[in-house]
Amino acid sequence: MPTSLNTALKSVPINLNAMLKLDEAAEIARITERLRELLRSHLHRRGLIVAISGGVDSAVCAALAVRAVGCERVFGLLLPERDSASESSIRGRMVAKQLGIAYEEFDIAPVLESLWCYHWRDEAIRAVFPSYTSEWKNKIVISGGQAGTFNYFKLVVQSPDGKVFEERLDSKNYLQIVAATNFKQRVRKTTEYFHADRLHYAVVGTPNRLEYDQGFFVKNGDGSADVKPIAHLYKTQVYALARYMELPEDICNAPPTTDTYSMTQGQDEFYFALPYDKMDIALLAYNNGKPASQLAEELGVDLAQAEFIYNDIEAKRKTTAMLHWPAIPIETVIGPKTKPPKLG
Repeated sequence: MPTSLNTALKSVPINLNAMLKLDEAAEIARITERLRELLRSHLHRRGLIVAISGGVDSAVCAALAVRAVGCERVFGLLLPERDSASESSIRGRMVAKQLGIAYEEFDIAPVLESLWCYHWRDEAIRAVFPSYTSEWKNKIVISGGQAGTFNYFKLVVQSPDGKVFEERLDSKNYLQIVAATNFKQRVRKTTEYFHADRLHYAVVGTPNRLEYDQGFFVKNGDGSADVKPIAHLYKTQVYALARYMELPEDICNAPPTTDTYSMTQGQDEFYFALPYDKMDIALLAYNNGKPASQLAEELGVDLAQAEFIYNDIEAKRKTTAMLHWPAIPIETVIGPKTKPPKLG
């Protein structure tokens, strides 16, 4: 296509919200058929393991797994720890029971304690707030992005009497807190693969397109899986599938959270530049080559903010690319088939 024509087509306004709409029945049929095909022809496993967090992504993945192979060949895991919200386990049980799958609930806090997860985290927090104890609550929040300025991180803590304090985090303590909390995702994934090996099942990964594209996952943690059924779906579309499959209302209305820190923390507080519905629009516009001016109009922001959002999308892709990579041999090793099967 000539450059001038290509540029002209990219500048044509499109209804981004309309592009997010799905034919839910057709999409479910396509995903479930692909799951069956992968289990049979590539993964050579008897069923599917899904860790159910209490959020919409894992609930939709569990429901798709049941539609693909039947409830008797899907095993659910609920893996709370010390900082998990009680509502997460309640919703997780609700999903497992509605779908009729066998499941196990296992508190991973003692494992995390033995790995010094909480110790390393609290040590870094006390470097910022010396009075902090294990009775306090905490979270990390991102700042600057939604205002169209440079991103930085703040540590927020809450004392037992309800007082909230926040300070900008230096890189050393930020990295230590994140490294410590990443134990949570890696212990969960280790547990998933134990049951996958025990049952000869495949592990289902639950990232949606925003998380997959922008690197919002832990390598060898929630980023590890044998199959990822919704990595091509925007978060808005995942919610649409949840409602179509009549998952519990609490799931369909649950806001996206990290459920990693003891204080309630939305995903847009910690990582994304925008709430998920606006982030869907931004990523969709970016993926379709729409200029920042169209995004600004769609979101009701100024041009500088829209340009920052596009820059932030590209920056996250670049800085998290290695999370997608397998281990890199020093030279090519002839023999093993290391590439995944081609997508249909």
